[in-house]
Amino acid sequence: MSIKLEVLLDEAEHAQLCRLTHRKGLTAADWIRDSIRTAARQQPTKNKEEKLAAIRSASRHGAPSADIDQMLAEIERGYSSE
Repeated sequence: MSIKLEVLLDEAEHAQLCRLTHRKGLTAADWIRDSIRTAARQQPTKNKEEKLAAIRSASRHGAPSADIDQMLAEIERGYSSE
């Protein structure tokens, strides 16, 4: 199901929209839909509290760890042995 949306632009905004859509070879509607999808994908999927809770939960689990330089060296050795 499609829903019609009306957006009012001033002349400068309309001219800019026309330049952008012409450059991309898109209709204004296609460009606007693509822009909305892109903006939506860039939004965080979790709020700050949920992210902090996940970090706190993960930090309660013991896991082997080493010095970062040592870990990177081991990773590199693994790549070179393949």
